[in-house]
Amino acid sequence: MTLAHSAPLIAVTSGEPAGVGPELCARLAERPWSARLVVLGDIELIRERAAMAGVRVVLRPFRADEAAVAGTLDVLHLPLARPARAGALDPANAAHVLALLDRAIAGCVQGEFAAMVTAPVHKGVICEGLGAHDSLPFSGHTEYLAEHTGTPRVVMMLVGGGLRVALATTHLPLAAVPAAITPDLLEQTLRIVHSDLVRHFGIASPRVLVAGLNPHAGEGGHMGREEIEVIEPVLARLRGEGMHLVGPLPADTLFVPHTLERGDAVLAMYHDQGLPVLKHASFGGGVNVTLGLPIIRTSVDHGTALDLAGSGRADAGSLFAAVELATAMVAARAAA
Repeated sequence: MTLAHSAPLIAVTSGEPAGVGPELCARLAERPWSARLVVLGDIELIRERAAMAGVRVVLRPFRADEAAVAGTLDVLHLPLARPARAGALDPANAAHVLALLDRAIAGCVQGEFAAMVTAPVHKGVICEGLGAHDSLPFSGHTEYLAEHTGTPRVVMMLVGGGLRVALATTHLPLAAVPAAITPDLLEQTLRIVHSDLVRHFGIASPRVLVAGLNPHAGEGGHMGREEIEVIEPVLARLRGEGMHLVGPLPADTLFVPHTLERGDAVLAMYHDQGLPVLKHASFGGGVNVTLGLPIIRTSVDHGTALDLAGSGRADAGSLFAAVELATAMVAARAAA
């Protein structure tokens, strides 16, 4: 079976070469897709890792003028700097990992690719490969994508288990969260969430459930005043513009069915307020989405799993879900 040339072309970066990304990408050939996929990576590495994991797949160099073929994986070959061994990080390949991202970003910005999906990377080995010791020149996919697309602010959202959970703050120490939640940050975050639910998820009038910061959403100021002084005024102002915002809600009762059915997405104030619930609900099939970018990007919700690389035991569920969501987001944008 072949896929028509008119199908959207989605780039999938194979990620850290010592991790599970290459073999998970090889497994994309196991099933048909409504979009055409091209994996960005070292074709010999993907072939070797697929064989190690017992994945039967035919690989061919990517050509834009050829239609996709069932059971065949198109690979846009970007060579490793040094041969990679499963489970063994090598800083020499840091530039290769970034080259995959650079090529995918350029293809999306120029319209060659309709979206990009990313397999996991290892921040530490990339920083080591770039010669960093006291700083973090690469702090993650999200920040790298924002910088290389000239996007001043992005929002992380996880999708899975019937939930969409966006984060006001991401990788901060818990003690730093209250000061980080300013009226400006909260307003911009909600504007991005609202806008992308419309343009990428096809929701005409999104309903966003907003969590409070403190227990019981501050209990009227007795357990903290951030809800009264920061969150409620921002919500009131944006409601005045026509946004459908519910909250601030106590986080311990927000994630119950009768409350969730009132919203299309949840905005949590910090990482571990919302993501443990979503990851429990999604059972390894969660997807990380970067909102606010001029391009569509989804990703797996797990790490490089070095201990599983080459074993054939890594679960491809999150990667498959990331491709499915990227495809749906492309379709929603086209229909808008």
